[in-house]
Amino acid sequence: MSETFYSYYDSPVGKLLLAGDEQALTLISFPGGKAARQPAPDWLRRNELFTAVKHQLAAYFAGELTEFDLSLRPEGTAFQLQVWQALRDIPYAQTRSYGDIAAVVGKPEASRAVGAANGQNPLPIVIPCHRVIGSKGDLTGFGGGLACKKHLLALEQTHTPFSLR
Repeated sequence: MSETFYSYYDSPVGKLLLAGDEQALTLISFPGGKAARQPAPDWLRRNELFTAVKHQLAAYFAGELTEFDLSLRPEGTAFQLQVWQALRDIPYAQTRSYGDIAAVVGKPEASRAVGAANGQNPLPIVIPCHRVIGSKGDLTGFGGGLACKKHLLALEQTHTPFSLR
């Protein structure tokens, strides 16, 4: 088992905890909310391992990056991994409902299970779970809080040419 390293990134939505190993990013955690995480006692702080992540996050928050190109290794069940891949396929500044994602993964009746998988996403922002909304267009739960979800969606709308919306 490889060592886990971590760093922090001061973002417009708070201080994000970044974790992973020398090959891949495995976790992004918001500073608050029900899913907030802290580094485990055996994790080692290695800021230099997260330079590319921080550069891409900075470009994203500046409206200059619409798709991340990072080595990721989210850990989850086969269903969760399938849902998280579907989330990565949601275009920048667009949204999908839980039902839409359920249909994409071939389980059209599983919108609640999609919601649960969405809530367990270990790499928010990079795997854009904030782009999933309720069937009537309402904003629903988000690990970083609804204010954070609104911020991310507004950021993407602000920096998207009308031709891409």
